[in-house]
Amino acid sequence: MDADALLWLLIQQHLTIPPAQLRALMSLAGQPRRLAEISADEVQQFVVQRYGEEARSEQLLSAPMRDRIAGVLSDSNALAALAEQHAHCELVCLTDEDYPLLLSEIVDPPPIVFMRGRRELLQSIMIAVVGSRRPSRRGEQDAHAFAQALSAHGITVVSGMAMGVDGAAHTGAMQEAAASVAVLGCGVDICYPRRNKALYDAMVEGGLVLSEYPLGSPPLPHQFPRRNRIISGMSLGVLVIEAAIKSGSLITARQALEQNREVFALPGSIHSPASRGCNALIRQGAKLVETLEDIVEELPCLPPGLAGAVLESPEAEPPALLALLEFAPLTLDQLATRSTLPVTELLSALGELELAGWVEQCSGGWQRCR
Repeated sequence: MDADALLWLLIQQHLTIPPAQLRALMSLAGQPRRLAEISADEVQQFVVQRYGEEARSEQLLSAPMRDRIAGVLSDSNALAALAEQHAHCELVCLTDEDYPLLLSEIVDPPPIVFMRGRRELLQSIMIAVVGSRRPSRRGEQDAHAFAQALSAHGITVVSGMAMGVDGAAHTGAMQEAAASVAVLGCGVDICYPRRNKALYDAMVEGGLVLSEYPLGSPPLPHQFPRRNRIISGMSLGVLVIEAAIKSGSLITARQALEQNREVFALPGSIHSPASRGCNALIRQGAKLVETLEDIVEELPCLPPGLAGAVLESPEAEPPALLALLEFAPLTLDQLATRSTLPVTELLSALGELELAGWVEQCSGGWQRCR
């Protein structure tokens, strides 16, 4: 456990310091114990340089606050209790050498990050893969394949461990090289969603799970859009695979643009609601992606050899039955009328197309997924 990170957390908890103020104190002092001994002139000089001539040092570090910090730092029992509470996770703070450099450069980096898993992944090259929580089968396959290929070439895949594209991306990356980072919208001691328990356990064991929220923090709705800035902030770029117009994935893409990161998107059918977000991103300037080479062209800092890695192109269009399906569900009766095939033959053909990843069965019938 990093001693300074633990002390910063102790100060934050006991004084209820907001993140922006804590970041400023970290920048001012470097080490938490300096806060109790730093001179008033030094504080004032820092405040003026950072916030302007009108700012006063008391707004950042007042004398009463300095005394309270000194009391907290001398409370060995509180420090020991906090260390015990965090015995099964690690902390990294903004002043640590291994705090991710790209993340530290965003407007509002988390001052303290809670982690479980392989800390060394913080220093790896990362690309985010995000998308729909209810993707088509093809979308899920694409997420798995791109993440697996990225991982095979030394790239750590970052996502949010949601159902759908997130989970498929983590699984693909972990299957190849156990190089994946999950950014949670709750405490790192909580698995959410519960259905991802097996993936969560695998990530803790071989990947990395992290969060800016303290242990025990429940998965509250407003925390997920906010955590997306960390997903994009840690990454060189964000790849979006299937996203509706109003979705968390587009929030991540927008934040990536604000952070001067590259945004990539897989195009999809104009008839598929799940593709409208990606298509909109492409219209707005996101890079259209069909192979890994499309990503490499925009990120020359990636490892040598990655440019030659492309995903296999899909096989030729299957038989005529596919042309009768739509990206909206059709019932078996509707398909039987369109195809004039007996129901038994129709079901057999649909089964073959489903196994090949061309169609999927849903509550309203059968629909194309690519």
